[in-house]
Amino acid sequence: MKRHADKVADTMTIGGLAKAAGVNVETIRYYQRRGLLSEPERPPGGIRRYSAADIDRLTFVKTAQQLGFSLDEISDLLQLEDGAHCQEASALAEHKLGDVREKIDRLERIEKVLSEMVDRCHAQQGNITCPLIASLHEGLREAEDPRE
Repeated sequence: MKRHADKVADTMTIGGLAKAAGVNVETIRYYQRRGLLSEPERPPGGIRRYSAADIDRLTFVKTAQQLGFSLDEISDLLQLEDGAHCQEASALAEHKLGDVREKIDRLERIEKVLSEMVDRCHAQQGNITCPLIASLHEGLREAEDPRE
């Protein structure tokens, strides 16, 4: 099964590349400045042309971003993209997985504290101080601090 990128020759302008990859032209220029995407030579009096390989490269970058990799981490992965460095790529992914798990833990602690605050708000009756607002003024107790 051929992908759309396989059908494209070196005929795309930067605008065509942006449309084909689903990104903005400025995103492409930024990636070029960061070294994530090469900038084709401009023929004398002509326009730079991009190829299917450029779509593939942008797809790689965008997919890695969706998985939470930073542009610096993506740059590292791109240096390993020949496929011969699976252990190094795996180590980068394992590190990212650890980061994601830490974020999930932190978000679960935040969810617990917010849920308790909302429950206290719903339990209040009458015209007294809002428990949520009061808690924010008082600060979170050390044991409940989701920012640990």
